[in-house]
Amino acid sequence: MSEIVKGAPLSPRVKEVVPTDDFELLLTFNTGEKKKFDAKTLFQYPMYAPLKNIGFFKLVKADNMCVYWNDEIDICPDALYAQSIPV
Repeated sequence: MSEIVKGAPLSPRVKEVVPTDDFELLLTFNTGEKKKFDAKTLFQYPMYAPLKNIGFFKLVKADNMCVYWNDEIDICPDALYAQSIPV
């Protein structure tokens, strides 16, 4: 089920996230779809530099909207959906 905003459905939202040792995120969306996102693509951006620490990377959480690590680091659910591949 998707939410409706101004008459249009929102893109799928992240229901569950599992980090891997290879800096990938295994994502389950509210549609039931399972996809894999390569987080190493984010390392080029200074905001995501802390994710290079595997211990910190593995602290990722999902809130039925996006994935996040703390109040400063998150990833837009639309980007996650568009840039991940089905598994």
